[in-house]
Amino acid sequence: MKVIAIIPARYESSRFPGKPLVDLHGKSMIERVCEQVSQASSISEFIVATDDDRIYRHCDNAKLPVIMTSVEHRSGTERVAEVAAGLDADIVVNVQGDEPFLDPGHLDVLIKHFTDDQIQIATLKSRISDRSEIDNPNVVKVVCDQCDQALYFSRSVIPFSRDNGEAVVFRHHGIYAYRRDVISDLVILKSTPLERAEKLEQLRWMEHGFKILVAEVDGVSLAIDTPEDLDRALQYLKR
Repeated sequence: MKVIAIIPARYESSRFPGKPLVDLHGKSMIERVCEQVSQASSISEFIVATDDDRIYRHCDNAKLPVIMTSVEHRSGTERVAEVAAGLDADIVVNVQGDEPFLDPGHLDVLIKHFTDDQIQIATLKSRISDRSEIDNPNVVKVVCDQCDQALYFSRSVIPFSRDNGEAVVFRHHGIYAYRRDVISDLVILKSTPLERAEKLEQLRWMEHGFKILVAEVDGVSLAIDTPEDLDRALQYLKR
């Protein structure tokens, strides 16, 4: 299979403008994301997708493959779909541009499931042990059936332990892989009630009948969403 990773990168983030270009000990965040992706054995090539001249010029100067996309896109998925439409690929991976410490092995775990022709979309999960993360609505949780197909994603705690017994809670990792012809179908779907309630676009896909395989991995990488996250990332690099 030919697998291409697309890394959407926006400059105008509401919580952290310009974060793809922030310096992480001599390299920009987008450079570090690309480095991690390039180490995954399952990835044939990668491309940065942006709508910003500053990010485009930076990537071009750093010899990173980059494509300018429309400024009209409402999500990273739409940006990925625009680029994917012009690619010769079997599988497209949507890698978040704010994951400079992404484990390349997690991408390989994700891709290996596409040897099953029935898989349309795949993503990742890991177990949560920290109670503060379980209660944090910014940490998306997922529950699956016995075949690892997603049943529901939520910002609330799922499953709810009625009798205070032990319940394993899984965190969703915001990385998706799709068959190339599937992603073009996803971006034309109409918005749905559950998606609007939770502000999670994957619920739109499920409400329209798409199935999502969720593979389990160990650990979660440090994403950079805010300036405070950047401080933690710099401390991590020092260590």
